[in-house]
Amino acid sequence: MAKVLGACAAAAALALTAPGSAYAAQGVLFIDRAPHHDPSGCFPLGDFAPSEIANFTNGVASVWSGPFCDGGVTQEVHPGEVAIGLGRSVFIQ
Repeated sequence: MAKVLGACAAAAALALTAPGSAYAAQGVLFIDRAPHHDPSGCFPLGDFAPSEIANFTNGVASVWSGPFCDGGVTQEVHPGEVAIGLGRSVFIQ
C-alpha cells in the first residue's frame, strides 16, 4: 500500500511540474524585422552588420558573442526594448 501511495504522489508531482519544463517566451521577438512568435532557444544574428532586436515577449533576450549562444553575454534586451545586437546570436526562453 505504501508503494502505491508513493507512486501516486510521485506521478502527481510530475504532472504538476511538467508544463513548466517546456517554457517558451510569449509574444514576438523581431530580429532584423523578421518575426519569431513565442520564441525559445538560440537565434543567429548577422555576421557582417549589427542586427536590430525588438523584444515584444515576456522574457529577457540575451545577446551572445559567439554564433551558437556561446562565448559571453554581451547585453540583455528586456521586454519592450529595441536594441542593436552587439553579438553574433541571441537566446530567449
